[in-house]
Amino acid sequence: MSRSAFYVLFTVSGFAGLIYESIWTHYLKLFLGHAAYAQSLVLVVFMGGMAAGAAYCARLSARLANPLLGYALVEAAIGALALVFHPAFVGLTDWSYASLLPALGGEWSALAAKLALSCLLILPQSVLLGMTFPLMSAGLARAHPAAQGEAVAMLYFTNSLGAAAGVLASGFALIAWVGLPGTLRTAGMLNFVLAIAVWLLARPAHDAPIAASAQRDVRSRLLLAVAFFTGLASFVYEIAWIRMLSLVMGASTHSFELMLSTFILGLALGGLAVRRRVDRSRSPERLLAWVQIVMGLLALGTLALYDVTFTLMEALMNGLARTAAGYLLFNVSGQAIAALIMLPATFCAGMTLPLITGALLRRGGGEAAIGRVYAANTLGAIAGVLLAVHVGLPLTGLKGALIGGALVDIALGLVLLYAFAPRRLMAWSAAVAATAVLAVAAGVELDANKMTAGVFRHGELAASRNAKILFAKDGKTATVHLVKYSEAVSLRTNGKSDGSINLDPEGERGTDEITMVLTGALPLALQPGAKSAAVIGIGTGLTTHTLLQSLAIESVETVEIEAAMAEAARGFMPRNSGAFADPRGAILIDDAKSFFSTRNRRYDIIVSEPSNPWVSGVSSLFTREFYRRIRGHLNPGGMLVQWMQLYEMDASLVATVLRALGEEFAHYAVFAPSDHDLLIVAAEKPLPLAGAEVFEHPGVAKELWSVHIFSAGDFDARYIGSRATVEPLVASYGMPANSDFAPVLDLNAARHRFMEKSAVELAGLLNADVPLLELLERSRSRRPVNPLYKGAYAFERVENTRLAWYARDFLVSPRIPAPEAVPAGLQKDLELVKLRLLECREPRHLDVWLTSAARLARAINPYLAPDDAGAVWQQIMARPCFAELQEFQKRWLVLFRAAAARDAARMAEHATHLLGTQPGLGTEAREYLLLAGMAGHIATGNRPAALELWRAHKSRIRSPGSAAFRLLRCHADAASCEAEFRPYAER
Repeated sequence: MSRSAFYVLFTVSGFAGLIYESIWTHYLKLFLGHAAYAQSLVLVVFMGGMAAGAAYCARLSARLANPLLGYALVEAAIGALALVFHPAFVGLTDWSYASLLPALGGEWSALAAKLALSCLLILPQSVLLGMTFPLMSAGLARAHPAAQGEAVAMLYFTNSLGAAAGVLASGFALIAWVGLPGTLRTAGMLNFVLAIAVWLLARPAHDAPIAASAQRDVRSRLLLAVAFFTGLASFVYEIAWIRMLSLVMGASTHSFELMLSTFILGLALGGLAVRRRVDRSRSPERLLAWVQIVMGLLALGTLALYDVTFTLMEALMNGLARTAAGYLLFNVSGQAIAALIMLPATFCAGMTLPLITGALLRRGGGEAAIGRVYAANTLGAIAGVLLAVHVGLPLTGLKGALIGGALVDIALGLVLLYAFAPRRLMAWSAAVAATAVLAVAAGVELDANKMTAGVFRHGELAASRNAKILFAKDGKTATVHLVKYSEAVSLRTNGKSDGSINLDPEGERGTDEITMVLTGALPLALQPGAKSAAVIGIGTGLTTHTLLQSLAIESVETVEIEAAMAEAARGFMPRNSGAFADPRGAILIDDAKSFFSTRNRRYDIIVSEPSNPWVSGVSSLFTREFYRRIRGHLNPGGMLVQWMQLYEMDASLVATVLRALGEEFAHYAVFAPSDHDLLIVAAEKPLPLAGAEVFEHPGVAKELWSVHIFSAGDFDARYIGSRATVEPLVASYGMPANSDFAPVLDLNAARHRFMEKSAVELAGLLNADVPLLELLERSRSRRPVNPLYKGAYAFERVENTRLAWYARDFLVSPRIPAPEAVPAGLQKDLELVKLRLLECREPRHLDVWLTSAARLARAINPYLAPDDAGAVWQQIMARPCFAELQEFQKRWLVLFRAAAARDAARMAEHATHLLGTQPGLGTEAREYLLLAGMAGHIATGNRPAALELWRAHKSRIRSPGSAAFRLLRCHADAASCEAEFRPYAER
């Protein structure tokens, strides 16, 4: 029997097995949630099943005539279960959400039911997966009794190598191609191929079982204990390293997959390196002792090496182009950084299981030893993760947890030396190890300033050097810092900012503050009588605080997955005092999905304000399945408010979220609280105008005034459009709805972050050259804005409104206003137009004034009410010099007046005429006319004319793929829109 063929097949088995681990874990987290306890439950179910399978094989394999045939049957069973897993999961979880969980009512009974269902879903497969390594190892060990240890080591190597490849293949390719269900089916088909191949290869084999001694001595039990505790230490390392490297590489799903594959690759290489030493070593126990000690010392060394990784990432980010090829290099280089930290110690860890198994086989453990070692090691891994997540990290931090794991490995090595080597070796080794531990514990400190820099985003460490760390804690799911910069205090999660506040009452209110206050105030303005609210993600606590300023609100429940976040948010007091001091508020530490599924409550308002979607796990809060669950927790007339960023992603990813919302809610409206964020309000009924009643609540009014929101018109100034307005644009991107099972957002968000993509052009629709959003939604009036604020963080549309008022008053008011913060170009245009069109003091045959007038039309018409904007053009047209203008010049001015008045018919008429009769138009003028003409035709219902205009002129404008033109093109003919814009998406 050729061992090589089985090694290749077992590589494929590892490939499929890691796909299962990744995908099943993802499925269960959809059901149990991503909270620390839920992740622990997933681990216990999955790895506990594997340990049980291995332990069962320890009893079973000696009774099997041919373990390889048993292995083939197990692979076939795994494949069969993989093919039915997705429909079983969907059916079972839908039934539990619809019937079981509401009937149970209580939180703990619901959790117990979910755990039981999770066991039903994956425990059988997990047990079967745990049987594969012992069965294959027993079969090859029987066939090659002189090289039993080498066979075990090679199988460990090949299986781990396949697993490392499986992580990358599923995360970077398979899920994107076929989704989660398709990835499971792919793995299932691989299992069937494996089963057939092994069955055909193994049928002739009838080797005798490996003989076992009657009893296990104390040293054999010691080796099993070492298998348990070294598994524990290794997984403490894994958890600590992943958390440490998340601060360097980012906490995205892709980063996690790179780290996990690196960890497993180290195990594989260790198994490969030790394969010949297992059988040839005079004392595998003594070799194991040295491996344990060296592993512990290498793990300690990663603390000293950690600081270098930030410098490497800074250089990497500054050297790579922000392109798709650059992102590939970012991932390859990121894996190299992960290898620098992980590979040395995991290389040693990969030697331990083969050495322990080989030692037990030599001591007469029989082939049952293979299953016992695997089971003990897996149980140790479970204990290591539970200990690290729930005890080590919260109590001792990353440094303490890593030192604790190293102490375990070093202690194991010393115990083995005591049992299997001369005592002097143990004493000498203990002294060296103790010196190393003390040196690292006392001399190495993790640089919190570098850890908070977010170097994976900005490629800069300098900005964080002078920041003051106010709070630092390694929580169960994230490392959290509160950092004081010169202008604000910032909340940092795994190095990424999750909100900042200027605690100086007289200081500038930054973009984050404006967005957070509006996230709380907007639903209150849309539903003034709301009594109950739930907030997903505490962040700085300012959104919760704002909601609690409403006198009508009776309860606000804020669900936060990480307790350290809620603790850190207290550092923003008194700015967010309502979140912590108001008895109507409650902060609950839980995952959002688990929170809603275990509480049979409904709310008037649900605010979803999680972290950025590129963060691992967060994108599941932007899926259609999540929105379906949320919809069931809204009272009649209730609404969901979804925050979404416009930075570090392009419009196609915004579209996939809007598609998901649109599949579950009949209505939604899109607002831009800042130029870099969106608020999407979804409901089952049409959404009203934001009411001024919200200003009658003193606390809410105070918060709104603090961020320069002075009237209901300020809400209107941020209103982009209803579902009917934006849906043709959304459809044009051709993106599927973001789903738990086809996670488009998660697969692409990290790449978009690296490439510095942007969707701010969606908020930029509010600043289009013509009032196209009003023309597309003519039934909705927009109330005037009082643009009092002129600071650095002014919302662009409000700032443009301020300048529009200045321009109007300069031209038509008897009193010329003072030019406060007025751009020089605007002032020059105003003076030229006033001189030539109002005072009639320059030769009118020169048409340079027309360019200035066109710029003024863009600066005034979209921002002022029809009467206010129209007054400018009425006054110009009433002057005697207007009658002396050439016909085309008059038509331009009439077009400007029509745009000011939102007179769609006249806009369409004059823009179409000018486009057809002015062959020498400049690009800027042509773009303005095309916008005005298409908007006018669409608003009057003449969509074919708009499409004809587009087709005639699209090739002669600079930005045919811009959001404004795309929106109009898609309203002109939605059916053909996606195909036309696909080339722009592929650039």
